[in-house]
Amino acid sequence: MTGARLPFFVYGTLRPGEHNHDLFLRGRTESEEPARLSGAVLYQGPGYPFAVEAAGAGEVLGELVTAAPGHYGELLGVLDHLEEYFGPGDPRNVYERVERLVHTVGGTAAAWVYVAAGPVAGRLRAHGTSIPGGDWSAVG
Repeated sequence: MTGARLPFFVYGTLRPGEHNHDLFLRGRTESEEPARLSGAVLYQGPGYPFAVEAAGAGEVLGELVTAAPGHYGELLGVLDHLEEYFGPGDPRNVYERVERLVHTVGGTAAAWVYVAAGPVAGRLRAHGTSIPGGDWSAVG
């Protein structure tokens, strides 16, 4: 895994048909295709979901989004801001941006995934409500 110019795996309000897709992704993507992330459980949040890593358990459904040429840097900055990601391990992070493998119809790809940051993940594991089947679009 390289960490450079990876596509994004989106699983909540950034999915096609959701409000943040139109606000942040429309016109900035080259491709969007169904994908799934293994080893994570999806939890309900305050109007948006959280993926929480769970070794060997769970699956989250979403889309693999590839930035359009010339839009990668802009998109990375916009999504980091939206997801309240300030940098690796920053205590202010709501989400951590991590590189993970996701599965598509065509195979496996490395992607950036925003997962719940440590303290948030701990609270969700202890007291959160998981989303059966890992599909945010089925909740709304």
